[in-house]
Order: sequence, then C-alpha cells, then structure tokens
Amino acid sequence: MRKEKRHFPAISSCDLTGREEHAVAADLDGTLLVSRSSFPYFMLLAMEAGGILRGVILLLASPLILFLYRLVSEAAGIQLLIFVSVAGLKIHRIEAAAAAVLPRFYAANVRADSWRAFRACGRRRVVVTANPTVMVEPFVKGWLGGDKVLGTELEVDRRTGRATGFLAGAGVLVAESKSDALLKEFAAEDLPELGLGDRETDHDFMALCKEGYMVPPDRSAARVPVEQLAGPVGFHDGRFVRRPEAITALLVFLWMPLGFALSLLRVLLHVTLPRRLRRHCYALTGVKLAVRGSPPPPPAAGSPGSLLVCNRRTPLDTLAVAAALGGRPISAASDGELVSALLQKGDVVVFPEETTCREPFLLRFPPSFAELSDRIVPVAIDAGADLFHGTTAAGGDGNSYLDAFFFLMNPRPTYEITFLDPFPEEWTCRGGKPATEVASLVQQLLAETLGFQCTAFTGKDKLTPLSLAREKVQ
Repeated sequence: MRKEKRHFPAISSCDLTGREEHAVAADLDGTLLVSRSSFPYFMLLAMEAGGILRGVILLLASPLILFLYRLVSEAAGIQLLIFVSVAGLKIHRIEAAAAAVLPRFYAANVRADSWRAFRACGRRRVVVTANPTVMVEPFVKGWLGGDKVLGTELEVDRRTGRATGFLAGAGVLVAESKSDALLKEFAAEDLPELGLGDRETDHDFMALCKEGYMVPPDRSAARVPVEQLAGPVGFHDGRFVRRPEAITALLVFLWMPLGFALSLLRVLLHVTLPRRLRRHCYALTGVKLAVRGSPPPPPAAGSPGSLLVCNRRTPLDTLAVAAALGGRPISAASDGELVSALLQKGDVVVFPEETTCREPFLLRFPPSFAELSDRIVPVAIDAGADLFHGTTAAGGDGNSYLDAFFFLMNPRPTYEITFLDPFPEEWTCRGGKPATEVASLVQQLLAETLGFQCTAFTGKDKLTPLSLAREKVQ
C-alpha cells in the first residue's frame, strides 16, 4: 500500500524561542551537515583504518554503490558502502579513526540553521542516522553536544574483534527503521518536540515528533565556525588535507605513484647536492621555501654560535632552517650539555615543543633552553601541504617513519621561515630574566609572527587523546 506523501515546512520557518525544555531528533548527512553524501567520511574511515588499498577498492566500488542507492534502495547502497569500508577491520581501529580523524572533517561541514535548531533544544538531543553509530558518535557527542546516536550497528566477531561488514539489529537505519529506533528510545508520551530531516526517508521518524522541519539541499548554506561548536576540534590526526569527495580521492590515488617518485627525487637531490645548492634544488622540484627576516651571521672564530629557537611543524624543520641559512652547517640537539658543547662550534637549532603540531597554536615551551645561551634567535616556522599531512600522532597509521615522505609527496609543499631579531642581553637569563619568562617571551613572539595561539599544552596533552584512540586495545 502506497504511503500518503507528507509535507513539512522548511527549517527557515522554525521558531527557536522557548525550546529549552524540548527534545530534538535530527538526521546527520544533509541535515546537520551541509553535504548530503557520507561517501567522503567512509573514504576517510577506509583509508585511515584500513590503508590505501582499501581506499582504492572503495573508490572502484563507488559506481555500484551509487547505482544501488539510486535505483534499488537507499539501504542497499549504504549496506554495500559499509561492507567495503569496514569488513575485516579491527573494531578498535574503526573507533580510533572515528575519534581522531573524522571530527575535523565533520566539524568543517556543520550547517548553521539546522545546528541552531538542534542546540536550542535543551532537554535531549538525538541524532538518527544511517551511518554506523561507532563512526559518528565521537563527533555527535563531543562537538555537536548530542546526547544519543541512533545509528546502524556493525556486526563484530567476538572472537577476533573484527567487523564482519554485515549489520546487527535492524540493519541499515533508514525510513521505517528510523521511526522504530525512535519509538524504542522514547516513551510514546515523551516523543521529541522537534524533528529535522532532509529527504523523504526521514519523514517516518519526523512524523512521530510534534513538529517536523525539512532542511532543503544547499551546498552554499552557511556553516558554523568550528570554534562555536560544543567542543573545539583542537588536535587531530590523519593523512588527508582535504575531504576526499569521489573525484578528489580519484585524483589523489592517481597522483600517489608520481608523488612518491617525486619525494624520492627530492630526497636524493638533497643528499647528493652541496649544501649551498639545496635551496635552489627545492625550487626546481616544486618545494616553495620562503625566507623572511635576517638570518644571524655565522659566528666569528672563537665565538659561540647562536641558539636558534624554533617551533615544530614537520620532521623536516631542521633541514628547512639549514637551507634558509644558505646551507651553512648547523646542529640540532635537545640534551642541555650537548647543546652547550655544540654552541662552542657553531649555531644550534632547538625545538622546545615536545612534538610537531599541525594546528594553528604553539605547545608549551619548557624553560630549560633559556639557560643555555644568551644569544637567542627566535625562528618562526610554518609549513603548508595541499594533499597529505606530513605528521601523525603517536605513529598514527603505524608508518610515522613515512611522515617526511608524505610531506614531500605533496605537489607544492611550502615552508616559511622567519628569522626574528636576536634577543638583547637584558631579555636573557644573563640579563637577569627568569628562564620561564624568557621561554614565555619566545613563545609569544613566535605566536604573534605566525598568527598562532599560545597554549600551555604539552606533547603529552596532544598525544594522549590521539594515541589512546589510535592504540586502544580491547
């Protein structure tokens, strides 16, 4: 029997006043998110939890997935999408990618009008989605301020801890399955006051709510600034710089063999060419190295070198600073006694931050470096990538030794090195300043130069949430 077609007003007509005691049930893709397609997030999940080969297989399967979705049923297309993405993966790897990688991409795509309606309801906020619960729950609860996710449940082999690719419970949560899940979650007399959706298969659960509103498709719809979300995205992991839509993923996979060959060429030229020619080698192979400010002159004979205090962006920072200095020999060290000894021979580069940081802020600068020299030169470093991040958290995908190669696989990686003025003696420990004050001043100057934010975060603060997600053991 054919259902009677239902009509719901647009989200623009939803009155948000007085909803503090209301509950809301909302779809995710196309409703709370601007994009209606979940494919990019499954591609991220497949790549980060399963590797490049799984990502390629998912891309090859995408025409069949789209065919099933459009011409057979939404449930059939989503079921195949889930199977290809997660079948055979350890469930803790799926959870890790969902916690450490996906939130940044979701957060950049939150739709403003539907999010305001979602946040206006203070009694309870529930997301009803066809996506696997394990995939979206960290983002919904941590960044949207949701209380519950009603999603598709993955079947997991208890003996191996691996996802089978098949589904548990009611299967893919679409159409009537969404309304059934909502009825199980809420008592009949306590159903949500507000229901939000974007397609006809959302009508069933929306009809159970006292009010229902449709979110019309609009790729140019206003997005919520990340800092306004319930939880700021802060540290994140993952190799992709951009959200991998199907065409983007295709171009990335086509580029990878050429990019890897290019990275090997860049490394080979760096190793074989004289130091003074390396900066020109970077330009010839597409690496943009911009140098600002005045590098300190080489130390005079018998004089100690300068202590170049830098922030950290990628594993290649030391090489970039050396190239910016014209290829003259410099040393990098972290041990205090070794730094003091090396300063008697020339310039030394130190990185007070305990690890690289790809976000626009600086980690805490421990004060120990400030006591090692009164010839302190702050050096601000920024790096840019167009396809791949050159850093991972706690080994990330298990291939942290490939961080430098991934950065050099970018078509146009960029480095910007800014040499600030050397500290006058009165700003150093020798001039009577406490080491903590000197370290804080260096951090502030670097942050102002880069347009970054100073923080008291340590390397442990960065690595703990990401590595726990990445290395979680059942």
